Amino acid sequence: MKLREDIRNVAIIAHVDHGKTTLVDQLLRKSGTFNDHEQVAERAMDSNAIEKERGITILAKNTAINHNGVHINILDTPGHADFGGEVERIMKMVDGVVLVVDAYEGTMPQTRFVLKKALEQHLTPLVVVNKIDRPSARPAEVVDEVLELFIELGADEDQLEFPVVYAAAVNGTSSLSDNVDDQEETMDPIFDLIINNVPAPVDNSDEPLQFQVSLLDYNDYVGRIGIGRIFRGTMEVGQSVALMKLDGSVKKFRVTKMFGFLGLKRVEITQAKAGDLVAVSGMEDIFVGETVTPDDHQEALPILRIDEPTLQMTFVTNNSPFAGREGKHVTSRKIEERLLAELQTDVSLRIEPTASPDAWIVSGRGELHLSILIENMRREGYELQVSKPEVIIREIDGVKCEPMERVQIDTPEEYVGSIMESIGLRKGEMADMVNDGSGQVRLIFLVPSRGLIGYTTEFLSMTRGYGIINHTFDSYQPMQKGRVGGRSRGVLVSMETGKSTTYGTMQVEDRGTIFVEPGTDIYEGMIVGENNREGDIAVNIVKAKQMTNIRSANKDQTNVIKKPRTLTLEESLEFLNDDEYCEITPENIRLRKKILNKNEREKAAKRTKTADK
Repeated sequence: MKLREDIRNVAIIAHVDHGKTTLVDQLLRKSGTFNDHEQVAERAMDSNAIEKERGITILAKNTAINHNGVHINILDTPGHADFGGEVERIMKMVDGVVLVVDAYEGTMPQTRFVLKKALEQHLTPLVVVNKIDRPSARPAEVVDEVLELFIELGADEDQLEFPVVYAAAVNGTSSLSDNVDDQEETMDPIFDLIINNVPAPVDNSDEPLQFQVSLLDYNDYVGRIGIGRIFRGTMEVGQSVALMKLDGSVKKFRVTKMFGFLGLKRVEITQAKAGDLVAVSGMEDIFVGETVTPDDHQEALPILRIDEPTLQMTFVTNNSPFAGREGKHVTSRKIEERLLAELQTDVSLRIEPTASPDAWIVSGRGELHLSILIENMRREGYELQVSKPEVIIREIDGVKCEPMERVQIDTPEEYVGSIMESIGLRKGEMADMVNDGSGQVRLIFLVPSRGLIGYTTEFLSMTRGYGIINHTFDSYQPMQKGRVGGRSRGVLVSMETGKSTTYGTMQVEDRGTIFVEPGTDIYEGMIVGENNREGDIAVNIVKAKQMTNIRSANKDQTNVIKKPRTLTLEESLEFLNDDEYCEITPENIRLRKKILNKNEREKAAKRTKTADK
């Protein structure tokens, strides 16, 4: 069997924030791929504005490095389970993975998630223990944790013999020793391990072509671009090929352009062969998992399995009293076009029409997945409203099942009791508890996904910000009976339209937590705060102080009001109840009741109660 020794294909996988993207930056810098005059931005692989702001990877990225005559294709994958659809498909494109683990945090829920996907594909793993320069680093214990995780996930003997490199990616240093003093300013140990341990692709370029699309991109000039791996044969620009569609049909087209990867650029090429990762244009309706073959030898590769969505929301055109004030795109036609455009590149997303022409059910892999879409739309000038996120219930063998999440919590000891009590109320079950004697405790639970909606804010308040919570989809289990989670307190709802006043705010601030500053535009039915107790209260926050010509005793005292609590987009989505919408515009995020008028709301609530009886 002939191998292509001049090429290696690897993916970098890790839990979020363990340093994947920073490591890729250093591999690019230290490989000599860039010319001396070229500047490499920090976290150069995170190209999207939201990725840069949040320091997370949302979309998988391709890059390539030349080292000692070997072309190394590197795929930087997302760490968040919400973008797990990206991770799964990438595993099909590569022959090995570089697992990056934080030298202090060790293995985390998404480490398990991404490693499980890699081992299922029988890929060769290498381990990089990153952040070795942290004062609290514990590299020896972390390597043991990684080994335990490999055994737990059923790794075979070859996979258990994984080589380890210790690195401080942010400083550009690495070594084969776990002593921080042995770190050298080079990435050669990682390059050498990739070249010596990751299998070279099989060179079967003399056989009929098979190219499978794993990622999609879109460009206004050339249309849709399919990115994938050539599993056998060769492909050339101008070649007539057949596209084996997912539904079994076949479409013929001509390869108009083909790109390879080097550094951060796509390089136009005319020919590629087995083992190469390339981007191809010329096919308008190409989808992930489809196979490109010669006309006369149509043989499709197995279809890639993509995890189904677990969470859904209703997107509605904005019909609030302030609709159309701030956004450029407000009509249902514009919103539908934008949602359908998102399907061009995001294969984990589902969009279904509803009975109303102004509403769509949008399903995704989690709150973060959907909130990133909403944030992108908001920045592009769209106005819309969304409902409370709901988990997707599936029927498996005639039993109603709901998604369960594996939750890992790291917290100081003093908060363990209240955390266990709060997770118990959300129908969570403890799977493990580790107390290492340092005052920090690691708790692992299995919790229904619907119990986690809105839990993060409560958790951070409960642990005063010292607790760390991570969760990832585990499995579908029979549905728990009764209400799980949800908001326990009511809201303060404005009964008038106008501008909020300091006087009006002072009248209601002892009732709960206020969300709006004085001088904010308010409409009837808008949520202006959270009640201290159960049940909603209608308040008049736009009330102005009556002016009289009598000087009051406290006239000269300055009015001081508490600082209002500003909710982020994610916090607003978590906060919602069934009868509420989150109104999103380029300039504001507002919470409102679906029925704005107080009397109509009360009538609707009575009708619902009667129906429930």
